[in-house]
Amino acid sequence: MKILFVTSTRVGDAVLSTGLLSHLIERHPDARITVACGPAAAALFAATPRIERRVILVKRPYGLHWLGLWRVAATCLWDLIVDLRASALSYLVPCRARLVLKPDARPVHRVRALAALAGLDEVPAPRLWIAPAHDAAAARLVPDAAPYLALGPTAGWRGKQWRVERFTELSARLTAPDGILPEARVVVLGAASERADAAPLIDALPAARRLDLMGKIDLLTAYAVLKRCRLFVGNDSGLMHIAAAAGIPTLGLFGPSRDEHYAPWGEATAVVRTALAYDELVGRAGYDHRTTDTLMDSLTVDMAAAGAAQLWARAVGAAA
Repeated sequence: MKILFVTSTRVGDAVLSTGLLSHLIERHPDARITVACGPAAAALFAATPRIERRVILVKRPYGLHWLGLWRVAATCLWDLIVDLRASALSYLVPCRARLVLKPDARPVHRVRALAALAGLDEVPAPRLWIAPAHDAAAARLVPDAAPYLALGPTAGWRGKQWRVERFTELSARLTAPDGILPEARVVVLGAASERADAAPLIDALPAARRLDLMGKIDLLTAYAVLKRCRLFVGNDSGLMHIAAAAGIPTLGLFGPSRDEHYAPWGEATAVVRTALAYDELVGRAGYDHRTTDTLMDSLTVDMAAAGAAQLWARAVGAAA
């Protein structure tokens, strides 16, 4: 069976789509799958079973990046096309069946929307696959002996980024002698391009308990590292969704993005929102997601610390 799976350019959306991809892999063990995605998300699928090809869509003017995929896809008859970007391409390529996710403004989580697209009664959780090399690299970086707090202080655009000074204060509280993770080491994760934004946090952390991995590991090694951590706190980002997929307690910090669509998925997850609602933030005069500075200031350290404590108590209770 030949399946064309067209997923997102963005890492977070691509992670959320892996639950549906996992369902297809389990349902069709003989499948040969081609995944089409953006450059940033491509590394997520490096160890996924049944994938025989990854087509990387590099955005070009006038939608010309779709032409490259069409040249690949139009040469055969697909048994199934799953198009999560609602492109015209899925209707221009021969196939026996197609699933096309169309834009929907209703307050439905992306993972639930994908399950509904496939007509599934049970909602498959996001899942990532790693190779032994990823796990071995994580074991060297994060030995099991010590507890680790993971932080994701950056995001795809500045409006969603909580100020790094607040991450610094929050990490100090969480790793204090009376905190959730006393004397834990702090792992800072993110892309190399985001390093300048995270630098003040990295510099402020005690050197003996700091593990700076900003831009130093690939996405699947980051996933393997996160599986060895006790707790993740971070902005709404692809890294947040990777942490949730890793199964560790994950606290997402939200403001000018919709948690009803993009909250971290899983039983051991939670969200803390800004005091100002989404519409209040994005409705401001002059708002532009490309240039507007952080809109997260109405989320205090006290609010984040309380959210982390509640999530931790729930996760520990569930484990017990």
